[in-house]
Amino acid sequence: MDRLIIFDTTLRDGEQSPGASMTREEKLRIAKQLERLRVDVIEAGFAASSNGDFEAVRAIANTIKESTVCSLARANDRDISRAAEALAASDNKRIHTFIATSPLHMEKKLRMTPDQVFEQAKLAVRFARQFTDNVEFSPEDGYRSEPDFLCRVLEAVIAEGATTINIPDTVGYAIPELYGLFLKNLRERIPNADKAIWSVHCHNDLGMAVANSLAGVKIGGARQVECTVNGLGERAGNCSLEEVVMAVKTRRDFFALDVGVDTTQIVPASKLVSGITGFPVQPNKAVVGANAFAHASGIHQDGVLKARDTYEIMRAEDVGWFANRIVLGKLSGRNAFKQRVNELNIPIESETELNAAFAKFKELADRKADIFDEDIQSLFSDEAVTPHNEHFKLLSLAQHSETGERPHARVVFAVGPQEVTSEADGNGPVDASLKAIEAQVNSGSELLLYSVNAITTGTESQGEVTVRLSRAGRIVNGVGADPDIVAASAKAYLNALNKLYTTGERLNPQTSLTP
Repeated sequence: MDRLIIFDTTLRDGEQSPGASMTREEKLRIAKQLERLRVDVIEAGFAASSNGDFEAVRAIANTIKESTVCSLARANDRDISRAAEALAASDNKRIHTFIATSPLHMEKKLRMTPDQVFEQAKLAVRFARQFTDNVEFSPEDGYRSEPDFLCRVLEAVIAEGATTINIPDTVGYAIPELYGLFLKNLRERIPNADKAIWSVHCHNDLGMAVANSLAGVKIGGARQVECTVNGLGERAGNCSLEEVVMAVKTRRDFFALDVGVDTTQIVPASKLVSGITGFPVQPNKAVVGANAFAHASGIHQDGVLKARDTYEIMRAEDVGWFANRIVLGKLSGRNAFKQRVNELNIPIESETELNAAFAKFKELADRKADIFDEDIQSLFSDEAVTPHNEHFKLLSLAQHSETGERPHARVVFAVGPQEVTSEADGNGPVDASLKAIEAQVNSGSELLLYSVNAITTGTESQGEVTVRLSRAGRIVNGVGADPDIVAASAKAYLNALNKLYTTGERLNPQTSLTP
């Protein structure tokens, strides 16, 4: 069978979601999980966009050995040189250069003529080949480009040495059959098309990113799909990695393609990306949603009990869901905890991290009778396991709420080495708690999003709260988990403030114009 290359751009295009920007350490942690997932290519970032992203790409290039590490670069010498410098330590690297080719983008954004774009595309690929034989070229807004001009550009960049040609549907405008035929037409018209691997990169503005990508593979002959974990990305997101991989694996009879991904690492990757970015996964999300393998209908339940494949086309354990759900309690010791962590394939960076997570496990077990696998996962996604990042930390919270009375909250939290106490009234206990924190911090930030998700089932479940703050054009997400939803809200707010006040440089991807 042919092999389908999985190109993951969670750390680059996925990061362009407002609030999804990550630190170097967060990017490195996700990259290690992507390597465990065995994706073929990891697009680690856009090295020229900021010093922070440069350092993240360099750290990933220095660490990842099994996957190809890629950096995006605009079609100019500065960007390409910066990408090459960041990737220098990697023995398995790729430079991905791009320039817009649609009439709209060339005229309104680039203010360049088609001939100027043609020459710059050629020169960029020629220059990138000085640093690596693995060069990818993308015509930004390729699907809305004039086919004749696009053929001219792509033939030239392949002649210059581009080994992968990617056709982006940058604005999610494509329809599956038309997109597949568009790609097929390009490959048939370009004389040297067989000298490169063809790739698809589809956005989800009309909800068809996965369908378009698969059409590009089946009809258009693409052998690389660019995608992100959980479909993360700007606007409505990107093509979802987990959906493409499981579609190809489940319907091998149709696609006749092999995929090298270790599917048991899909759910751990989904949870890690969700925890770091603060973007919760909707319950009915295919493959990785909490309801993806749940059966409420009596007819469905009866069928599954009699023969699993009556209503399940995939096995939950094959994508990383756990069969053993209730695992530990407050009497469990450190060795039992560590063993379960290993069984769940949760990476432990250090004994310090394990000890911090175990301490939080014991604290949780005192408050919650049954500890589920999802609870253990949340301990490692909680940034509290890395206390050096915590400038703000919740110490205690008391709140009073009574029908007919205005809710009141008293919050004690640390600001660096100092302990502060603040009180406030609000429309509810959560509102009062967050106002009490803000009264002391005076961050001047705007609350853009507040959402709650139950980590497991039942009233004892931990609540996972996501808070999105904006200040001076910078958007961050904070996540907090606790059986007390008010405490989880306070933790999430302080977590977001930690990101606003961090000294580590974060890229604001919304300033970058990329495929």
